[in-house]
Amino acid sequence: MPAREADAETAPEPGGKVTITEIARRAGVSVPTVSRVVNGRSDVSPKTRARVEDLLQRHGYRKRPAAPGTRAALLDLVFNDLDSPWAVEIIRGVEEVAHAAGVGTVVSAIHGRTGDAREWMRNLRARASDGVILVTSVLEPVLHDELRILGVPLVVVDPAGSPALDVPTVGAANWAGGMAATEHLLSLGHRRIGLIAGPPRLLCSRARFDGYRAALEGAGLALDDSLVAPGDFHPESGFAGCNTLLDLPEPPTAVFAASDQMALGAIEALRRRGLRVPEDMSVVGFDDLPEVRWSAPPLTTIRQPLAEMGKLAVRTVLRLARNERPDSPRVELGTDLVVRASTAPPARA
Repeated sequence: MPAREADAETAPEPGGKVTITEIARRAGVSVPTVSRVVNGRSDVSPKTRARVEDLLQRHGYRKRPAAPGTRAALLDLVFNDLDSPWAVEIIRGVEEVAHAAGVGTVVSAIHGRTGDAREWMRNLRARASDGVILVTSVLEPVLHDELRILGVPLVVVDPAGSPALDVPTVGAANWAGGMAATEHLLSLGHRRIGLIAGPPRLLCSRARFDGYRAALEGAGLALDDSLVAPGDFHPESGFAGCNTLLDLPEPPTAVFAASDQMALGAIEALRRRGLRVPEDMSVVGFDDLPEVRWSAPPLTTIRQPLAEMGKLAVRTVLRLARNERPDSPRVELGTDLVVRASTAPPARA
């Protein structure tokens, strides 16, 4: 076998470092076999691959790092799910900056499942990725620790929970956006304003809800729990949430949906009941996805700079890969109200 394939060593682990030869000895296989596992080749039995990968993980194995000053060649972009135009906008921003820098991008979805996350980690270790951008997902602590052991820089976009203090984050002003959406409806004269909320486990959802509540309180209105419907950012939950609000003895005159997709679902629920937007109910979304300007009617929404978030995440992880400090460990990009035709003063007091 070629000499360069077999002489890779691990990065130092506590108490020393382990060579590929030592990994082979402990696994009871040949050095070429370990090398094939490290380089992601398929000509290794599943049982042997699992045994070798377990040792690689426990000893913090990684291919020999590039020389100082060498630019990154490959980044991993990891989502919890990819079934949303929202994800496409993040990918668009990441790809633009990565392509300009001559860096490849591997896009994955881990679906919040432990097995998927561990499989992704095995693949990442095999391809020796130079950095990871994690979007609205949470890694198990053990996998996060493994990234740290491997020396792979991590940046989190729109963190789902509270990331480690040493992990840079890029997000949007969700609280301010939720407040602006609600204040817009209040300024039109609405007083019964429904909310179709996002998943409460996500920081962005909780921040948008808090902004909604703060705007109501600023107008002297108490939060009415019956006007808050659960959602999951997908159109179906917007449809169901809007129907729940419409079935109230006194329905709201306006709805703030915490994502554009839920807002589109809400508009469809209204259409099926023969109700008009905004004449019978005003609707505001959140995201400003490209398609909402073509909805019927065009959607008033909160624009969050999704592509810019992706671009900034790439610039940050590339700085970390060069052993440079980011300009700021916590970045929150501004959101803006975009007024279109889906909002108007209430038809009834």
